[in-house]
Amino acid sequence: MKKIAIYPGSFDPVTNGHLDIIHRGKRLFDEIIVAVSNNPHKSPFFSLEERMAFLRKAFKGHPGIRVESFSGLLTGYVQQKKAVAVIRGLRAVSDFEYEFQMALMNRRQNNRFETTFLMPDERYTYLSSSLVREISRLGGHVRGLVPPMVEAALRKRGRRGDQALHSA
Repeated sequence: MKKIAIYPGSFDPVTNGHLDIIHRGKRLFDEIIVAVSNNPHKSPFFSLEERMAFLRKAFKGHPGIRVESFSGLLTGYVQQKKAVAVIRGLRAVSDFEYEFQMALMNRRQNNRFETTFLMPDERYTYLSSSLVREISRLGGHVRGLVPPMVEAALRKRGRRGDQALHSA
C-alpha cells in the first residue's frame, strides 16, 4: 500500500522553501499531494489556477508528486485521498505553536493520520510567501527565493502596478 502524504497550503506564491519541504517529504512518503487551498473568503495575490500551474511546472517530471486543489476541512480531504500523513513546514519556533494547535485539532477531527513536521534547509528558514509578496511589491529582488517562473510573474505584476501608479 502506498504511503500518501498531503502538503496543504495557499502557496501564494510558492517559494523555494515550499519546494524544499516537498522534496524532503518525498524521501519519507511514496506520494505527495500538494494541496492548494481554494478559500473563497480570501483574496490571493495569484489565482488558484496560477498557483497550481507554478507548482505543476516546478514538479513536472517528478513522479510521486501531484498538485491538486481543495476546499473545506483538511481532515475530510485527507480521508478522501486515503493519506497517512499531513506535512507541515516549521521555519522557526514561532511556527510551532500554531502548527501544534492545528495538528491537535485535526487529530480531534480525524485520528487516522499523523502530522509530520519538516524543517526546510537553513537557507529558507526566514522565507514566507507574504515576505516575498511584500519584497516584490516594493520593487525588491526575489531571485533565489522563488522558482524562476514565479519571479517572472511577480516582476510582471510589479510593472503593471508601476504603470498604474504613473498613469494616475
